Amino acid sequence: MTAFDVARFAALRRERGLGLGEPLKAVPETGSTNDDAMDAARAGAPHGATFVADAQTRGRGRRGARWTSPPGQNLLCSVLLRPGLSPELTGTLTLAVGLAVREVAAARIAADVRVKWPNDVLVDDRKLAGILLESQLDAGQVTAIVVGVGLNVGMSELPPELRGVATSLALLGDRHPRREEVLIELLAALERRVAAHAQGGLTLVLAELARVDALAGRRVRADRVEGVAAGIAPDGALRVRIDDGEEARVCSGGVVLI
Repeated sequence: MTAFDVARFAALRRERGLGLGEPLKAVPETGSTNDDAMDAARAGAPHGATFVADAQTRGRGRRGARWTSPPGQNLLCSVLLRPGLSPELTGTLTLAVGLAVREVAAARIAADVRVKWPNDVLVDDRKLAGILLESQLDAGQVTAIVVGVGLNVGMSELPPELRGVATSLALLGDRHPRREEVLIELLAALERRVAAHAQGGLTLVLAELARVDALAGRRVRADRVEGVAAGIAPDGALRVRIDDGEEARVCSGGVVLI
């Protein structure tokens, strides 16, 4: 296992002049970086605080799905944001983060990287990254958002249970991926995406989402609705064209190809 190089990360962050990424807490193992970030948020940690672990014992995705990763090989991180977003804009931020993660991956590999509603980044229907956003509320106002990202970076071999369903930057042709550089690129993309989201929500990126939509035109099942995925609405809902020609909207839950 190669430990996350804090000194290298700090030097790269200074070179890029990033606002996110400080303070940084990097540990060999934790339960969940999202839990660490939420605890820090409750204790008053500032916007930009970032949490990294070489391994997680309670890593999770949406609805508690387990996220597994060999120690020291992948990027397991959470970023604490205090961007002053409304609850409505907070609810659609996951897709903007998905575009940020996709942007980082697409710059490193030749493969076609796509965003799968609501919170995955895929290559050839294999999972490259997962995203989990959690927010802190006070009197109906969003006081903190934790952006959790699990991005498969350095795995060169997959355990049997993940073969055919997951992939990594290394497996896709990134010859020397290092988590420090990947995190710097992700933080830079997040800064841009979060600022743009605060100004216009998903409206500014709907065309981009349509170009990289992993589900568009494919038959899906989501929230007891079956039909053909027909894109993403400005409020973040998945549009599904059902067999009678009507269009349904799915606002939460998972989605599977059928």
